[in-house]
Amino acid sequence: MRVLHLGFEDPRMPGAGGGAVRTHQVNRRLVEQGFEVTVLTTRYPGWNEREEDGIHYVPVGLGNGANRWNRLVAYVACLPFEVWKRRGNIDLVVEDFFAPFSTMAAPLWTGRPTIGIVQWLHATDKARQYKLPLHWMERLGVRTYRRLIAVSQGIADRLSAMNPGIHVDVIGNGVDPAAWKPEPHRGRNVLFIGRLDYSPKGLDLLVDAWKQCCPRIDGDLLIAGGGPDEDKLRAAIHEAGLSQRVRLLGWLSGDEKFRALSDARLVVVPSRHETFGLVAIDALATGTPVIAFDIPCLREIVPPGAGWLVESFDVSAFAEEIARRYAQPDLGGVATFGREFATGYNWDALATLQAGSYRESLDTLSRDATGLQEADYSERV
Repeated sequence: MRVLHLGFEDPRMPGAGGGAVRTHQVNRRLVEQGFEVTVLTTRYPGWNEREEDGIHYVPVGLGNGANRWNRLVAYVACLPFEVWKRRGNIDLVVEDFFAPFSTMAAPLWTGRPTIGIVQWLHATDKARQYKLPLHWMERLGVRTYRRLIAVSQGIADRLSAMNPGIHVDVIGNGVDPAAWKPEPHRGRNVLFIGRLDYSPKGLDLLVDAWKQCCPRIDGDLLIAGGGPDEDKLRAAIHEAGLSQRVRLLGWLSGDEKFRALSDARLVVVPSRHETFGLVAIDALATGTPVIAFDIPCLREIVPPGAGWLVESFDVSAFAEEIARRYAQPDLGGVATFGREFATGYNWDALATLQAGSYRESLDTLSRDATGLQEADYSERV
């Protein structure tokens, strides 16, 4: 099958999130199964068209994509033309939903059978942030689809509420095999890993919680990642008087990321929103317990016994949980259960599920399109 994947973020782009990781990990396995995959992404400083692990990456846009707004506007403007000129060599188009309005309603303009992959639905929050009707764009875009893939049941339920007639396959994210390399051990520091988006990732809540609990903790708070709000985060840390107790590590990937996860005593996920929580499942795979807010999607992957969920956005409760679990003398049983739970998130198995979903979707959408053409012909005759 020839797949054109509208992937938005290139996994090599500094600050790229878990969505780009998922796109690459699944697509490289689809290539191994005989698929031909081209991914159209935004441009960014240092971009290049390339083939990586058998996947053809084509950055789309104008100029070098110097900032996120330039990247977004140029991608949206150029994408339909880039898809249209490739339509003769495509069996299936796959649109990754992306910020800030989720979907470009791709089924309306690709000219080919089209499905979507939904890793997040944050348009309502972006609408509040930018004072634009982005949530209505999201809702209308979802209604143009007949088939979607969601990374969690929570996302699937929201999609079905927007479009009751839609078919949604739930196929989660996987754990990189490198996560199993480090030996679990009791570390000294508390770790956050993720994109530095201040409000969505709950970094303001984390700074406030850390200020409350750090006097009871021997180690430091380590923050690994990159993103648009790094300067804002640094300012908040300074204003809170925490510069000596918080360290920013920059962007980590590969073995370096998994060593950091394994070396931590606890991993914190203070997000206001998540669509899956790849960092949480990665942490469990390395044997490090997770503390997170009790929100949809995260509660699916932080089960009792592998970590702890705190009432949503209760900063004092979050701080207390960090201090309590940091001092807990034996976390070995929690680490063992977390690793066992994480084995269920296997990229090979998930890619096979996605391949099956693609085949079924292509068959269904092609059959439906043929039926519509025949009905239109009969009506004209």
